[in-house]
Amino acid sequence: MHKRIWSILVAFNLLYSAAAELASRNSSYSLHSTKRMQGGLHLPLSRRLIPKRITLSADTGVAGLGDFFDVTYSVLIDIGGTSLPVVLDTGSSDLWVLSDICQGTCSSANAALYPPNTFHDMGLDATIVYGDSMTGTYARGIIGYDVVSLAGLTLQDQYFAAINDTNTSVVQTKCSGIFGLGFPLNSVIWTDMFLNQHQVSRQRSLHRDTVSRITAMRKNYANRWFDNSILEISLSRHTDPPSYQSMPQQKRQTTSSAIISSFGVSGPFIPRLASLGGLASPMFAIALQRDTIEIGGNEGMLSVGGLPPGVQNESLTWVPVRKYTLQQDGLTQNASLEAYPIAWEIPVDDVFLDGVKLPRSQLSSSNISLSALIDTGNSLIRGPPDVISYIQNMLGGPHFACSFPHTLAFQIGGRMFPVDPRDFINQVRSGNAQVCGANLAQTDVPVLGGGGYLYSWSLGDPFLKGVLAAFHYGSFTGLSQDSPRIGFLSTVPSDASQRLEDAISAASADQYDLPGTKMLPPSSLSSPLNTGIGGVPLATPLPGSTHDAGGRSQAGQANGARGGMQVGSVATLWWSFFTLAMWTFSRMLA
Repeated sequence: MHKRIWSILVAFNLLYSAAAELASRNSSYSLHSTKRMQGGLHLPLSRRLIPKRITLSADTGVAGLGDFFDVTYSVLIDIGGTSLPVVLDTGSSDLWVLSDICQGTCSSANAALYPPNTFHDMGLDATIVYGDSMTGTYARGIIGYDVVSLAGLTLQDQYFAAINDTNTSVVQTKCSGIFGLGFPLNSVIWTDMFLNQHQVSRQRSLHRDTVSRITAMRKNYANRWFDNSILEISLSRHTDPPSYQSMPQQKRQTTSSAIISSFGVSGPFIPRLASLGGLASPMFAIALQRDTIEIGGNEGMLSVGGLPPGVQNESLTWVPVRKYTLQQDGLTQNASLEAYPIAWEIPVDDVFLDGVKLPRSQLSSSNISLSALIDTGNSLIRGPPDVISYIQNMLGGPHFACSFPHTLAFQIGGRMFPVDPRDFINQVRSGNAQVCGANLAQTDVPVLGGGGYLYSWSLGDPFLKGVLAAFHYGSFTGLSQDSPRIGFLSTVPSDASQRLEDAISAASADQYDLPGTKMLPPSSLSSPLNTGIGGVPLATPLPGSTHDAGGRSQAGQANGARGGMQVGSVATLWWSFFTLAMWTFSRMLA
């Protein structure tokens, strides 16, 4: 009887997880402020648009991550004294949060909102558009500044957008915005601030043409925000500028120098810290926890300014970030004519499924080298339509047996980085843990000379749950001396396939769904933590594959990072996933 009642409750949860349960407000977001670490960074308040160069003492910080069924990962950030959970996103570059005057979706959501009591309005509007050829979402609001802190690292006068209108589904995960960790050139806010500082005419009443942007995305999702008209700052953004290459050498140097120096004034949070010399190393590292299929894996954490303690630099495989030349609509630096990075995009040697090398896509030019975006804001692995179809044919169709492990692997820097078989799949139907689908999606292909990104793969959370990924910005003023790069350390255990088989067997034997959890971003991270491959901290495993007599997962508070965690079936994950599809399928920044 108890089991039948529980089954009814699970079915009810399926119908209401996205609409009711996820709308319930968790007051811990407003109660848990980011705890300041010893030696945290504090910059003096300066209201000048271009302040004097500030010298900071180098520092580091560590923050634990929240997780919504492995669909989005979040971190607590403090803005003006209000602690807000924001989605961690290496695929974009802007920080925005929902303000308490937000209309539409966020006005009825129970996510924590930013009260703009200490917000300094710059008189500029921003529309941040996300999308690909299938969807388009936006966040529209006001650009301003406030005190922003993350993991004890603090910056005064940090620019961000207080959003008052959005059609994104971020709020359904109880998050309050997006924390972009990309390069400044990809930032809408930095672009608008740079143009404003150089007195390019912009009127508050004129929004970016969102409709035309989304229309353009349907032709090529990879449009970038950086516009070469910035290089001709005497002209309007919407006027075709003369060729940068035809500018006098002195003017080219002055313009590029102005762009680079502005990163320390109006750049995104972490790049600004790096530009000001406020980090022990200009980098951050991310490890994502696993909260579906078999709960555990790496401890979810964001390390700013260095690698996690115990992890050695030489244990990672480092590869360069793609730099875009002026001909590719990028920025070229000064007399050295160095190309400049725009996104966390890296070269990929080849892609394999179950040890078989996959063919290259025939939909894009052979002159475009194979590359991938590393994107924590993407809950899937996205690839060229013809290659994704090829993979599905190899799997026998869109649905296949969960218990038969498959390994999708990416050869990067000469080494193989497999996707853990447990992260490659998702349960298709509630009550049936034997039929699964792949966490794959088709995406648009790059176009040579199309003014967009050149990557054809986006490696999202299924890939990132099996690695420690370190993102090194390098030197903004001297890329040849310290170039941008990403380092990977695979944490996929040698018995991952067997662990998947065991998890499927346990769930099938008891006729229960595969487990899944959601948990809040913690205000602090417990230590010491157990460590795994390469010294990467491990999450304390939860017995999510076993159940008590009532059918409930035997879960508890494992450590500080898991405070506030809730446990549900993996079917709840995929119902919520479809609710979030518009956002998760449109993570590529337009």
